[in-house]
Amino acid sequence: MGNKKPDNIVYSEEQGYNASLLPYATNVGAPVITTDDVVAWKSRGIHSVNKEFENKFQELQLAYQKLMDDYKWNELVYNAKFSFEPVIGETYHMYLGDDGIEFLSLIAPNEWNKEFIASFKLNSDKKWVVVATKTE
Repeated sequence: MGNKKPDNIVYSEEQGYNASLLPYATNVGAPVITTDDVVAWKSRGIHSVNKEFENKFQELQLAYQKLMDDYKWNELVYNAKFSFEPVIGETYHMYLGDDGIEFLSLIAPNEWNKEFIASFKLNSDKKWVVVATKTE
């Protein structure tokens, strides 16, 4: 028991008195070494990242839905009957003919008594952009 050092003395059999070599404080008045609560930090991080992913997913869903709507409208217009070459930037109106086939016309819905479907503009990419629909 004569070789045992008190608890407040830093002593190593290999290095001797090595308090100055340690990367942490060793005296009685030194601050207590505690581990950080990383569980709470992880929980907040996971919640934050999941919320960001959820928002991005909803944005992608909306973008996909808009893309599909644009595709369906363009398919409808390109499959419609018209006997003229559309001019970029002009507004054209789609109607349902008496034979049940959609057709494009330059005549506005308020100037004609046909079943109106929608109005479109042709942009420079040859994409039809919806200007107005029957419900508007």
